Amino acid sequence: RAVDLSDREYRAWYGLGQTYEIMNMLLHALFYFRKAAALHPHDARMWCAIGGCLLGLDRRTDAEKSYERAVSLGDGEGIATRKLAELYREDGDEEKAAKCYLRHLELRYQSQLPGSLSGASADTSPDAFETVVTHVRVDEPEAEALLYLAYYYRDNLEYDQAILCATRLEEYPGPEKEQGKGLLRDIRSRMDQKAGERKHRPVGIGDVRTRSSSNSPSTPAMGLRGRRDFSMDSKSPANAESSFEFSP
Repeated sequence: RAVDLSDREYRAWYGLGQTYEIMNMLLHALFYFRKAAALHPHDARMWCAIGGCLLGLDRRTDAEKSYERAVSLGDGEGIATRKLAELYREDGDEEKAAKCYLRHLELRYQSQLPGSLSGASADTSPDAFETVVTHVRVDEPEAEALLYLAYYYRDNLEYDQAILCATRLEEYPGPEKEQGKGLLRDIRSRMDQKAGERKHRPVGIGDVRTRSSSNSPSTPAMGLRGRRDFSMDSKSPANAESSFEFSP
């Protein structure tokens, strides 16, 4: 009835899509979701809905593109970032999965701020990373993201980041809490072992040179994020091929 009154009303098309999706008539749902997206292309929810239908139709590549577009528009609900992370994990692409989970935490944190703007660009500073991880509200999707990132950073020897992520899980009542505690014990054991090896290792000429060069003013300081920049919006050459460089 709403479509009959105005075929420019995106909510009517979106509602029809939801109805057919509930009935598992995904091709019909996809048709109506695309109609809604054409009328309201800057709404991340439209692209999440399209991505869900495409995934249900086994059109994985197209689904990823739809979810990526949703992320580029500011997926405040965290649907697209979580779905993409799951897909990348299935593909064995750990770095892309970590990037998705980090962006998920950032978008969820931004959505919790008073007067937050959808689609705010990622802040790549170390302080921003610490602020997001420390203050984001932790529900089940965020616990999943924090646990994955804690393991990821640990495996890449970035222990400060790993500890920060795992520590937040101590406040979460789910099974991730105990996993986080176990991970913290493992990380601290590794750090103690590394410190012991460094203490008992004889110092040679090469070590002296390395220390001298590392203290040089020209050497950039290592930030909280270590060597990686997981910003979805980064335009640096290292991320030039990121699939998240999406135009609405």
